[in-house]
Amino acid sequence: MPIAAAGSLVVADRRVPRLGYGTMRLTGPRIFGPPADPEEAKRVLRRAVELGVRVIDTAWYYGPDVADELLAEALHPYPEDLVVITKLGGARGPDASWVPALRPEELRAGAERDLRLLRLDTVPVAHLRWLEGSGVGFTEALDALLELVRDGLVQRVGLSNVDAAQLDAALERTPVASVSNAYSVLDRTHEDLLARCEREGIPFLPFFPLGASPVRSGSGVDADERVSELAARAGVSRTQLALAWLLHRSPVLLPIPGTSSVAHLEENLAAADVELDAGVLAELDALTPPG
Repeated sequence: MPIAAAGSLVVADRRVPRLGYGTMRLTGPRIFGPPADPEEAKRVLRRAVELGVRVIDTAWYYGPDVADELLAEALHPYPEDLVVITKLGGARGPDASWVPALRPEELRAGAERDLRLLRLDTVPVAHLRWLEGSGVGFTEALDALLELVRDGLVQRVGLSNVDAAQLDAALERTPVASVSNAYSVLDRTHEDLLARCEREGIPFLPFFPLGASPVRSGSGVDADERVSELAARAGVSRTQLALAWLLHRSPVLLPIPGTSSVAHLEENLAAADVELDAGVLAELDALTPPG
């Protein structure tokens, strides 16, 4: 596989390369509505699989429905070794706002919607996407997701947007197939969660691989600018540098960069072959995390 240099790990009992793909960017502006070019979106999905991607992260509320529909139109029937990961616990308001949907009946309706849109009999992995403000406790929502496993709608439970304490609480009730939180060279808020995943051997799917906010390095130089400088020094794009650093940072990290362009997809996945010298890695490691 072209991305074999990224290494591999086991997700849902399948050994997969450590570069995946997230469907969020296949939708319209603000992750709402259809894309400007649906055929290009489907080409992106097919090309990802051609290049070796075997983990695709999606959710019915991307669009809503749009990402799941494109995924099914492009790839169904799916390759036997493809792991489709969905997320339950979120929804969209009519104004494109993100709202929690963590009540048991909402989680079940979301799972049924994913199954219908993706043309699946069961979801290989469903992440419980934690959002505050629902009035539902974490363990109550988790138990509702476990009920979906018992009923066969979902095969395995994962977690998204959680903290280390929530992971510990989940592990008291069930094996956790994977965790997906924001994590990058510019956002290391969840270092403790990553360390916990390393100890348990749980795959960690980091989203927002470039981070979302500027950070200060120890020398006072803006870390966002420093990433750009280091990328230029290494002769790679910023995203390639960020993805290569993630692959170096921990063997349980499996980045899931998203894009709506085949050219950008190929650029992202080429990060598997990027070899960063010790000096660049040391400078990236030394960037001061936010907060």
